[in-house]
Order: sequence, then C-alpha cells, then structure tokens
Amino acid sequence: MSKPEESWELLKKWFPQLSNEAWVQLREYTDLLKEWNAKINLVSRKDMDRLETKHLAHCLTMTNFLRLMPKTQILDVGTGGGLPGIPLAICYPQAQFTLMDSIGKKVMVVEDMVEKLGLTNVLVRRGRVEELPKKRTYDFIIGRAVTALPTFFSWVHNKIRKGARNSPANGILYLKGGDYTEELKTSGLHPAKIWNLDELLPQAELGEKYLIHFKI
Repeated sequence: MSKPEESWELLKKWFPQLSNEAWVQLREYTDLLKEWNAKINLVSRKDMDRLETKHLAHCLTMTNFLRLMPKTQILDVGTGGGLPGIPLAICYPQAQFTLMDSIGKKVMVVEDMVEKLGLTNVLVRRGRVEELPKKRTYDFIIGRAVTALPTFFSWVHNKIRKGARNSPANGILYLKGGDYTEELKTSGLHPAKIWNLDELLPQAELGEKYLIHFKI
C-alpha cells in the first residue's frame, strides 16, 4: 500500500462516523490544496507529506463531538487554505459556512476549491471580521491558530448569537497549539470546555494541540 493510501486508511479508522461521500470530497480537497500549495504557500511545505494525518486530522477531530442542526451558521475566520472551514463544510452539509480571510490571493484559491468541490453550503469573503456589520451574527465562529487567543476573542465575541440547539452550545471554537494557560490567565477569559486533541487522537501524533470552546 502506498503512503498516501495508508494515510487515508488511517483517517477512516480514526473517523469512522464520516460518510463515503465525505471521504470522496475530502480527497478531492487535499488534491486541490496540494496543487495550489505548489504555487501559493497556504500550508507549510515541509508538512505536505503529512497533510492528511496532520492538518486534515487536526480539523476532523471536531467531528467527534460537534453536532450541528440544519441551517446552523458558522464563520471561519482567517481560513487561509480553507482549514478548518472546507473539511467541516464537507462533513456538515446541513450547515452554512462563511470562510473569511483578509488576503486576496488566499480568498481566490479558496473560492476556486469551493467551486471545484461543488460546495453549495459555503460562502467565501475577503475582509476582516472586525469590519462585518454589527447585526451579522453566527452560531459558531471558528479559527485555527489565527492570532493570540484574547485577540481572537475580542474580534468575534459580539458576533455570536446565543443558543443551545447545537452541541456544544453556540460560541467560539478555537484550535490552538502550544501552552494556552498564560494567555487565559492574563486575559481573564473562562472557556466552557477544553479538549486535548493529542489525548483525543493519540495515533495522529498531533502534539500539543487543543480545541477551546467559549460559550457566549
């Protein structure tokens, strides 16, 4: 079995809840991401041989506990190469995703991938989250290593609508690498829950990675 095939077999073992249709699109997405990454640096090039078991697995850990009702609205801030927004949009076709980045060439790439994947539940926007209309709110705002945690919180906390029809309850879902304790201590922020992703999925060897949920 070739190394790429081994990676996909591992992913299917780690995330057995995902549908065959989702796996087809996830493969298409990683192929497109690799093509684009050769032209525009979206993901660290030294990680490309572990794209599936490192970056994709990192995002898919959320599918182990995230339950979304139809028409749930999710904003991915600083989406970069579409992570985690595109994989989650593939896994949750019943939800609506807005993928946002301030860098034009990244937005262009994400638009191209979304179109080629035929994702009708994704809107791509160029801009900064702070510039969104005050009345525009979402059920969840997600981000992956965009900036310091307190900074991200300050950008987005007033753009979330309250509600508990999803699980977990509406709020911020932030994928954070490294020690987060000092940031939380100095900011006075109090997460509703913190998942240690390396403990959740030790086989992936993700390292010191966490998902932090703030309920608004």
